[in-house]
Amino acid sequence: MKATLLTPQLRTAISPPLSISLSFAFPEHRRKLSTSFILRGAPSSFSYLPLRVSANSQAAAPASAQTAKATAVPSEMKAWVYGEYGGVDVLKFDEKVAVPQLKEDQVLIKVVAAALNPVDAKRRQGKFKATDSPLPTVPGYDVAGVVVKVGSEVKELKEGDEVYGNINEKALEGPKQFGSLAEYTAVEEKLLALKPKNLDFAQAAGLPLAIETAYEGLERTGFSAGKSILVLNGAGGVGSLVIQLAKQVFGASKVAATSSTGKLELLKSLGADLAIDYTKENFEDLPEKFDVVYDAIGQCDRAVKAVKESGSVVALTGAVTPPGFRFVVTSNGEVLKKLNPYLEGGKVKPVVDPKGPFLFPQVAEAFSYIETNRAVGKVVIHPIP
Repeated sequence: MKATLLTPQLRTAISPPLSISLSFAFPEHRRKLSTSFILRGAPSSFSYLPLRVSANSQAAAPASAQTAKATAVPSEMKAWVYGEYGGVDVLKFDEKVAVPQLKEDQVLIKVVAAALNPVDAKRRQGKFKATDSPLPTVPGYDVAGVVVKVGSEVKELKEGDEVYGNINEKALEGPKQFGSLAEYTAVEEKLLALKPKNLDFAQAAGLPLAIETAYEGLERTGFSAGKSILVLNGAGGVGSLVIQLAKQVFGASKVAATSSTGKLELLKSLGADLAIDYTKENFEDLPEKFDVVYDAIGQCDRAVKAVKESGSVVALTGAVTPPGFRFVVTSNGEVLKKLNPYLEGGKVKPVVDPKGPFLFPQVAEAFSYIETNRAVGKVVIHPIP
């Protein structure tokens, strides 16, 4: 018996809930680890539930010569999909997902690399289901790739451009049903920027959501030259960029950051003046207080004890204790364009977790890893075939 689920955007046929072990022959890929290259084979089998996703009415107008340039793009693509909320086991690999249709203000990107963020895991777990897009979902916010088709209202980008960005303008409000963990994704031009020339696709993919979050958080506190900042979880995806932006872009007088013992040297290399080992000392007991505390780990109750009386505390996750505040980042290609000179000049550098990049067949493994909260920098998926 076959169950059919209809949504305003997608029609999905789900076969009986049987786990079938299939064997896929993936070629070996070269993976970049720091500055050296290694050969690593991909897993040969995994459990597979065949979800068939077909576009229904996602485009604002027919994909024609008026809405997009004619480009040879297949009708179906490989993608990771989940049709229900839950743990990592709900993720399924599907070779026949419909390539998303293009709206007039969008470009279609051939995805080369993508990255995972904590919000990807929380969304999959169903923590934002009230404002989420319909299931089934292709996850993924961060993307780096090549433009292969442009909508009629696209003004600057053209076919062949290498771009990067966070594809969801609002992280929690109606994120795209077709995310970046697929061969193709459709994105509004205003959310993208040209990829920094000195970065490869894997490095660029790990930047957008994290660097936009770091930048917007600093702006919202009124951070400026001469101020001091304490960054909690300075080795994480957002924290590692807050350190660099505070120092190189905003002109911080002093940057302190916390991490475990093995990551202290990384903090210093990113520009931290004071690297605090949270396994050995409590940052809130320091005699020095800071103009801003950027809490990227969920310790706002402690963070407010380390801020000056007139200072600000940004809390990205966990309970918020006054005067701390929380915000949800808004994706904006203009922010990426503004920061590109700092990236291309080497003043701000991406941090890719040394366990990665993960290969495309290893997306479930990458999700499991990011959910340990032990990642250094960003968890990147590359290459995407």
